[in-house]
Amino acid sequence: MANIFQNKNILVTGGAGSIGSEIARKVLQFEPKVVRIFSNDENGLFSLEQELHGYPSVRFLIGDVKDKERLSVAIKGIDFVFHAAALKHVPLCEYNPFEAVKTNVIGTQNLIEVAMEEEAEKFITISTDKAVNPVNVMGATKLLAERLTISANYYKGARKIAFSCVRFGNVLDSRGSVGPLFREQIKGGGSVAITDPDMTRFVISIPKAVDLVLRAAEIAQGGEVFIFKMPALRISDLAEAMIEELAPHYGYEPKSIKVEISGKRAGEKIYEELLNEDEAMNASETKDMFIIQAAEKREGKKILAKEYRSDREAILLTKEEIKEMLKENQQEAVAPAQ
Repeated sequence: MANIFQNKNILVTGGAGSIGSEIARKVLQFEPKVVRIFSNDENGLFSLEQELHGYPSVRFLIGDVKDKERLSVAIKGIDFVFHAAALKHVPLCEYNPFEAVKTNVIGTQNLIEVAMEEEAEKFITISTDKAVNPVNVMGATKLLAERLTISANYYKGARKIAFSCVRFGNVLDSRGSVGPLFREQIKGGGSVAITDPDMTRFVISIPKAVDLVLRAAEIAQGGEVFIFKMPALRISDLAEAMIEELAPHYGYEPKSIKVEISGKRAGEKIYEELLNEDEAMNASETKDMFIIQAAEKREGKKILAKEYRSDREAILLTKEEIKEMLKENQQEAVAPAQ
């Protein structure tokens, strides 16, 4: 990847979260002029500050994307914006819909507007597969965040800023994801609760997800949604694989840890989609990603003829493959920042 970040000023919203903090770690390898890590999570920022204290170019900013005045100060002189701030938990968003709209929709609009005023170079919104044919509040708000981002390219006038999105599935071991939840249940020696044995999800490791984000920032011209091709798994297979791997570590026989069916939670789908049929009509395909583009920018590139679902088109990982992915993700997670 070309070093497009050297001597550049970078803002990461949601910077204390799993994806935001990894973006900060990765871009620091490219010798930026400044990296501003923006978050409303005071404890998360404090922990990250202890980890990254050796980097003089890092700034830690407490703030909320709902506060446009605060964003106006945070974005002064910024070249690249990585927008990872969001409310992401499906059931919580179902029961707190107005807050989800304030953060995921209005917060995104606030950031877009101040980025245009500052005339940053590129703006990348981090999105989710739940934005495809959404059936829950979280997915609907993230879909609107995507549309606000992409449509800003028509609203920016003569400004050169490019607005694009990156969309991926469940991120292994991110905060609040099912992996850490299963791990705690196994550690306690009780049963592991899954919502539905047929439920499938796309999965990607934190480092691979961030690699996609940075690659998208490199090649984005404005108006694209970048979608990394990723495998899927059955939640039941993930639970069983984790039991087999972790139960002995915590002093239990794997057979003593049972799997219980708790039923679907509010707003959950049985399968997820990374690309729907309508989007496929405007998508080009590379070896490792799909790129949704405006029709006028396709320039004869390959058109996809089908959607991409976790229960159908995606490669379903076996339990052994899930175990390998978990091991790789753990190794990547403990690797020190360079």
